[in-house]
Amino acid sequence: MTIKKVISACLMLTCLITGLSGCGKTDQVSDTAERSVIKLGSDSYPPYNYLNEDGVPTGIDVELATEAFGRMGYDVEIVNIDWEKKQELVENGDIDCIMGCFSMKGRLDDYKWAGPYMVSNQVVAVNENSDIYTLSDLEGKTLAVQSTTKPEGIFLKRTDSRIPKLGNLISLEHRELIYTFLGKGYADAIGAHEESVIQYMKDYDAKFRILDEPLMTVGIGVAFSKNETRDLPEKLEQTLDEMREDGTSEKIIGKYLDDPEKYLEVDQLEEE
Repeated sequence: MTIKKVISACLMLTCLITGLSGCGKTDQVSDTAERSVIKLGSDSYPPYNYLNEDGVPTGIDVELATEAFGRMGYDVEIVNIDWEKKQELVENGDIDCIMGCFSMKGRLDDYKWAGPYMVSNQVVAVNENSDIYTLSDLEGKTLAVQSTTKPEGIFLKRTDSRIPKLGNLISLEHRELIYTFLGKGYADAIGAHEESVIQYMKDYDAKFRILDEPLMTVGIGVAFSKNETRDLPEKLEQTLDEMREDGTSEKIIGKYLDDPEKYLEVDQLEEE
């Protein structure tokens, strides 16, 4: 009888341990299964978002978003979009937000925003041997930009007295083409984010020169639909602020850009 009791007790203990272990695993799977996915829309825009050698999305915005949304309890899916259709896609719910070095200035009423989380200069770049040194030298010249970007609006509207009348403004759907047009001489200059121009020169050993005078200094943010009912914009902005304060953002940006701290001086931006 004593041996039977010992065997019975052992069996009961084994079942109890197995049951507790199984219960822990079930909870873990459940937590993972309940983790929602944020669909982040962006086009290819190095160093903010691009595919690495293994075809995996990487870049400043990819890493910042993955970290920030991860802290909020979400996974991130990077969706490559037609940049011209970004507002339509986010309003229709095809993506949850737009994050691709996206300037907030002049667009505050178009979206719900989280940010600004970084500072960026919109600049003009020319070929190294160009005789264009100032914005006024662009008078009568041909400038190439990516369509629906801030430089396009600056030269179309010309609300800034520093902006001269161009001879021709070429708006191209794909970012890479503006550099081809400049290199081939189809355009005298291009307008783009400074970081994008620097990255292109690094990647392709291109010899461009960035004008000293920027077109505009802007804050970049994450855009959500105006109809967004979740508190994602507010929570994301708070999380990005925390990442800036604890040094995470500077560490991520430093992988891609020199002097990363200067891109985090968002408190010095004027009201958008």
